[in-house]
Formats: sequence, C-alpha cells, structure tokens
Amino acid sequence: MARERRRSAPLELAAGSKGGFSPTGFRDDVVAGLSLPQKSLPPKYFYDAAGSRLFARICRLPEYYLTRAELALTRRHLAAIVRFAGRGCQLIEYGSGEGVKSRMLIRALRPAVYVPIDISEDALLAAARSLAREFPWLRIAPLVGDFSRPLDIRVRRGTPSVVYFPGSTIGNLAPEEAHAFLSMSRGVAARMLVGVDLKKDPALLHAAYNDAAGVTAAFNLNLLARINRELGADFDLRRFRHYAFYNPAPGRIEMHLVALENHVVRLGRHRWHFAAGEAIHTENSYKYSAEGFRALAERAGFARARTWTDRRGMFAVFGLSFSDARRRRAGLPPTSPA
Repeated sequence: MARERRRSAPLELAAGSKGGFSPTGFRDDVVAGLSLPQKSLPPKYFYDAAGSRLFARICRLPEYYLTRAELALTRRHLAAIVRFAGRGCQLIEYGSGEGVKSRMLIRALRPAVYVPIDISEDALLAAARSLAREFPWLRIAPLVGDFSRPLDIRVRRGTPSVVYFPGSTIGNLAPEEAHAFLSMSRGVAARMLVGVDLKKDPALLHAAYNDAAGVTAAFNLNLLARINRELGADFDLRRFRHYAFYNPAPGRIEMHLVALENHVVRLGRHRWHFAAGEAIHTENSYKYSAEGFRALAERAGFARARTWTDRRGMFAVFGLSFSDARRRRAGLPPTSPA
C-alpha cells in the first residue's frame, strides 16, 4: 500500500530569553577578550557560514577521528540509546541538528517535537528546513539562542524531555563551566545524551587538531576574518599562525593564533599591540576519562550514567538521568532500564 504523503509541519522559530547572535554582543565579546592579559576569543564565534563549511570539512578529515567514532558508536548502540531516551519524547538538541547522528536519532526515536538550538539563525533555519523535508511528520521548533546560558525552552507538559548534546562540544567548557552547564540542563530535562571525547594517545589528539591539509588552521584563522568582515577590524591573517597542542596537566587541547611579528590591530577606537610570539587563545577541548565524566555528572545532580563507547574506546556517549527517588520528588516517572 502506498504511504500517505504528508505536508511538512511549519517551522516555529523562537528566540530564547537571552536571544541569539547579536553584532553588539559579538563586538563586546571580542573587545573584552582581546583586552585581557592573555588575549582570547570565544569559540562559539567560529561558526559563521564560512566557519561551518570549514568544520564540515574537518569532520571528514582522516586525522579527525571524533565524528567517525561517535557515528560508529551511535549506530552500534542505537537500540539501547533509544530505550534510554524513550520514543515519542521531546528531543532538545544543543546545536543545529544538521548531522547524520541527529537524523539517525530522530528516525529511531520519532520524537513528539524536536527543538534544535543554535546561536546562528541562518545555520539553524537551514538545518531545520532540511530536516522538515526529510521528516515531514516531525514537529520542529527551532530556538535561536546561546545554549551555554539560561534559555526559555518551551516544552510540552506531560511529555518527557531529553537533551541531546553530541559532538564533544561540552569539552569546550572548563570543568567548572561544564558542571554548571549540566546543572542548568538538569532543569530542562530529566535525561541527557552527551558526547564526550575520551583521553587517549596525545599523538592522536595532536594530529586531529593539526591536519596535514591545513583545514583546522583555516578554520581557526577564519575567526579573525569574520571579525574583519562583520566588525570592521583590520587583522592581517598573514601575521598569525594556527597553533594547537595537548596540555596534559588540565587534560585539554588548546588552540591559539600566534602573532608572527610585532604589529597593531584596530577595531574602531580600540587598538591592540601584538608582540611576536604573543597568542590569542581561541579554544579549549577537554578530554575526559569515563570515570572522570561520570563523577562530574554526579556532582551536577545526575545520579545515573549509562556509557556507550566505540570499539576502540576513543569516544563515549553518556546517558545521564536523575535517580528514581529524585525523579519521584520532581513528580516524574521512574527511568526505564536501557
């Protein structure tokens, strides 16, 4: 029998309580970061249109194991992940949801509503329209906002909510920030699925962030190009070089842009002097042991943690939930076994 053709549900674009991308906020963050003793820029500004295209290329690089490992483990453990999350849930994804993993989860979970959250309205709407064409039955409610801050996420009463945070983006947060983020997310949903890059041979980590084709370097330098394009700064990209390394003491990859010579950068009335060898810190990517991340989640109020890994133990997805006692106190049903 022919399947009934259904029209796509209309997209319901909403803005979070803190809003999405703001040129004023971007400028303020750039000025504040470059005025610190250790100059820095927030990694959330990597992802303009050019940066998103470059990151898509990074995900296909032979050195960049993260995407392949997470995709492999999601395929391998999909049935258990679906049992943990529960079909028909409200699926809230921190990110635009354009990846294969998101589509795989949507197809298996058939959520009652899907809420992708992203700071970039253009990226968010493009991804949501693509998903609407692929899943015409799916109610999609995209939300423009910075998910690292409190947001007004409107969810259906009586339908369990699950937060999906793939791709090891949580590694961009310092452990104390990750703790605060998990605690905040616990107020949004009683269950979370979180992608985490695991600790491994530093040589593999170094290669993943220093690819031979130079795509990660272009991605890092594009942040300066974006500041020029959108804010009118005068960064000369030829005077900076991408520099990434694994710092074993805090357990993180650090990405920097290092000045190759003494010079001055201007943005409106602001002037910043760069000495040769001075760096702008653009990103951290913390790596965890499975035990370390479970302990972090427990401190944030998640008493249960399921762990799924790829066959090589490179990457993990954690299923976090309240204890049944805490869920009962919150008026929620007990968790089902995964």
